[in-house]
Amino acid sequence: MIQNFSVLLSPTPRGARLARLLATEQLRSWGLPLDPARLIVAELANNAATHGRVPGRNFRLLLYVVGGTLRIEVTDTRGDRLPHRRAADEGAEGGRGLALVAALADRWGVVPGLPPRKTVWAEVTHPAGQSPEPEPPRPGRTGAPQEQPTGEKAPHQAPPLPPAGRRHSGE
Repeated sequence: MIQNFSVLLSPTPRGARLARLLATEQLRSWGLPLDPARLIVAELANNAATHGRVPGRNFRLLLYVVGGTLRIEVTDTRGDRLPHRRAADEGAEGGRGLALVAALADRWGVVPGLPPRKTVWAEVTHPAGQSPEPEPPRPGRTGAPQEQPTGEKAPHQAPPLPPAGRRHSGE
């Protein structure tokens, strides 16, 4: 069974924050660990709102679970600006987002879409290797301890998407 969640959001700081909050609630309803996924969503949504912003054009957050893998995709309308990981200046306030995504995700990458779009994706594999059963939302804070990153990860070619006959919610 493929579980999915999709939403269009404004490319603003408020839209990026809403992406993180909505993803957190969706992960909670699926019974998945909140971290590192919500941190990855926060970084990718913030990048879409900061670097992928085109006035009047929204960005899309898509979460789906296949087997034991959660895939996070953020699609914006600045396909002319493909992101790349770079070393941040020591005193700089920004520039560490993709390094953080690379450290937290098992795999990540960038896929150019139909002009003018691009999708930045990240995957987190859960140790159980199975899709969790849906759970009702629970009140209060929950989460799993964050594991320390192990080594460098570079972007990879995107794995195949779900079968074409499946539609994502919200479309």
